[in-house]
Amino acid sequence: MNIGIALYPTVGGSGGVAAELAKHLARRGHSVHVVSYRLPFRLADFHENIRTHEVDLAGRALFEHPPHELALAAKLCEVAREASLDLFHVHYAMPHAIAAHLAREMLGPKAPRLVTTLHGTDTTLVGEDASFAEITRFGIERSDAVTAVSEFLRRETLEELGVTRPIEVVPNFVDTGAYCPTRAYKDETAFCSPGDRLLLHASNFQPGKRVLDVIRIFERVQREVPSTLLLVGEGPERSAARALARRLGVADRVRFLGQQDDTSEIAGMADVFLIPSEIESFGQSALEAMACAVPVVGTDQGGLPELVKHAETGYLLPVGDVEGMAARVAEILKDDERRRELGEAGRRRAAALFGADRVVSRYERLYERVLSAS
Repeated sequence: MNIGIALYPTVGGSGGVAAELAKHLARRGHSVHVVSYRLPFRLADFHENIRTHEVDLAGRALFEHPPHELALAAKLCEVAREASLDLFHVHYAMPHAIAAHLAREMLGPKAPRLVTTLHGTDTTLVGEDASFAEITRFGIERSDAVTAVSEFLRRETLEELGVTRPIEVVPNFVDTGAYCPTRAYKDETAFCSPGDRLLLHASNFQPGKRVLDVIRIFERVQREVPSTLLLVGEGPERSAARALARRLGVADRVRFLGQQDDTSEIAGMADVFLIPSEIESFGQSALEAMACAVPVVGTDQGGLPELVKHAETGYLLPVGDVEGMAARVAEILKDDERRRELGEAGRRRAAALFGADRVVSRYERLYERVLSAS
């Protein structure tokens, strides 16, 4: 198949998964054309059967701001013609499904089919600004097939938008060969004192990720267990997190590692992964930790309960329950056998339900169904 993938190139769950999907499809012999406004962070190296196409966002005298959606539609149209694409697979209804729909209108009856994957911001955007509801619903309804990364997100989309088109749940996935315990960075002393336990959090440091709760949880844990906290990512809450760590007297035990394109070696070192978000549509970073046999402690909201099994692969508690999460983390760190048990169960679950081969095959079958119906 000739497949066009539109994605956001920035570091994050949706962009990472879409880029990994492109790589796995290419390895299976499909011709994949990735369209974005810059080179995606996980496609920096050469990959056979993948071509990248950059959307031109240069300013025009006519426009006060570069018209991203129109430029994306024009680029999708251009790539579809040149590469004889069979289908577009776009990640996010807004703006990618809208741009792909416009491209199809320009291309006419032989335009590629359209598959849209919802990652979460599609519907949360509507929750924050109802004026986006109609255009988001339009993009979903004009797609030939729609997927959501969790049952939670599927239900929320149907309830928020009143969508009539069926939505199929196809979860995110992880390459369990890349994310595995044996890939862990070997020299832990580069990050912590000998004997310290390592806690890990990775996110975009947006307020909803509750990075300040991560600091508060860690401060309580390290009172009982000598520990170091690794924070991976960049974003608006980073400065506040630094300030809170200083105020609580743990700044010397908190390591800010910045943005990392590949977290496999870091994740494999951790003893516990923290994800106390207000809500996660899926929780890709938690899945990657599970694949590395790392127990996860997070919140019992959104899509996380579909990924993390409470008391089997980690623990899930109410949003904001800093004391409860700290107690669970300390409990894990004090019991090596229990920590290994939770971690191994998490890795088995990641491989059995969210392994790359399993999920990419589901996408292939979906593509085939969509094309056979055209």
